[in-house]
Amino acid sequence: MTNEHEVEALVDESCCDHEGSHRKSHHSNKVKNNLVTRLNRIEGQIRGIKGLIEKDTYCDDVINQISATQSALNSVAKILLEGHMKSCVVERIQEGDFEVLDEVLVTIQKLMKK
Repeated sequence: MTNEHEVEALVDESCCDHEGSHRKSHHSNKVKNNLVTRLNRIEGQIRGIKGLIEKDTYCDDVINQISATQSALNSVAKILLEGHMKSCVVERIQEGDFEVLDEVLVTIQKLMKK
């Protein structure tokens, strides 16, 4: 589970940049390592869920594992979204690019559908 101070520390170290028409994210090695570690854990959870289904595990137990995996994935999205808003979005607004607000709203709507 992500604690709020951990997320803030990670977010402060991330930033996005755009080179020409291609936007890129430039996270510190600490942020990248944290995200990759989380995603590796999620990947393991997915393999575990697959194994539970193959072993005919009780449905409620499988659903609980799916819920835990979704929560972990949401934590990754939260870290990325906070970093994006505190760096990329702020920078683009400061540059006069207010279209970024529509982009962020669409992204948040997609996340909230889940």
